[in-house]
Amino acid sequence: MKNTRILTLTALAVAGMMALTGCASQASADAGASPAATGAGTPATELRLGYFANVTHAPALIGLQEGLFEKELGDTTLTTQVFNAGPAAIEALSAGAIDATFIGPNPSINTFIQSQGASARIVAGVATGGAALVVRDGINSPADLAGATLASPQLGNTQDVALRSWLKGEGYSTDTTGGGDVHVTPTENAQTLTLFQQGQLDGAWLPEPWVSRLVVDAGAKVLVDEADLWKDGAFPTTVLLVRKDFLEEHPQTVEALVKGNLDAIAWIGDNPDTVGAEINKKLTADAGKGLSDAVLARALEHVTFSANPHAETFQQLVDNGLAAGTQKKGSIEGLFDLRILNGLLGADGQETVSADGLGED
Repeated sequence: MKNTRILTLTALAVAGMMALTGCASQASADAGASPAATGAGTPATELRLGYFANVTHAPALIGLQEGLFEKELGDTTLTTQVFNAGPAAIEALSAGAIDATFIGPNPSINTFIQSQGASARIVAGVATGGAALVVRDGINSPADLAGATLASPQLGNTQDVALRSWLKGEGYSTDTTGGGDVHVTPTENAQTLTLFQQGQLDGAWLPEPWVSRLVVDAGAKVLVDEADLWKDGAFPTTVLLVRKDFLEEHPQTVEALVKGNLDAIAWIGDNPDTVGAEINKKLTADAGKGLSDAVLARALEHVTFSANPHAETFQQLVDNGLAAGTQKKGSIEGLFDLRILNGLLGADGQETVSADGLGED
């Protein structure tokens, strides 16, 4: 009897250890798995998505115009909101008015640092390139900018930071109230075009299609193509940012959104002859007016669409924001969660992308 009891207890102990080991192994596997793959959370009943009416947001425009997001989202209702620039989209995201947004990298960095990592995660890249400083006749070099008045889309947005940090590198001072050696005045993009045409602005650092609009429609010239400032010309213009709590609660919905983004990027690559017309349809629906063929063609030449967010550039973007005086100091470790993206890329036989030590991939 005594021996039987010892054997029974031993068997139970071994079984318990095996169960614990199994649980630990599963927990370890889940820790590195995509949030959607772990079975956590539930699909959302609604996804509220932000984006800009810019060519640098073409995957958003195409994804909506062609119904690619709705197809992937299934029973989840999709509602959208259009923004002029990143800080306004971040306000909506922080207030819980939207769940995800196509946005520039610097506002993504700002919200992450200000919230100490609690606000949002970058889950995919969208676009690289497509930003430049355009100026009037008579400005032929940085030396001609002393006393000039330049516009950017919004204080603290990605182009605003690029402009201010570049000016600092050229020896000019700026401040967030429009003072300094060069006066930077954050202005809505459409108003920037009007003011430039009226001679009230000397130039602007803008994303596409506004660079091309000022060049083609208003006679501006490019003084600085931002691609020339980055290794291999690769710098992120647009990323896909999701509220952290939404990602945790509804990873299946985020997976559908990321898949829709991939579908839209593929659609753009597969339809070079019609992509301009389809973008124009969406721009017309959103803004009441489309773009000329010349503006669209020029804008699309300067933008590359890719799901790679180029995480390796983000520390430099942080440094630029600090130099521009538009950003607080802080760590961006954990900003990226690329597990869903890489799961989709891997399943499709495509090369996965790196978070460069700034999150999970």
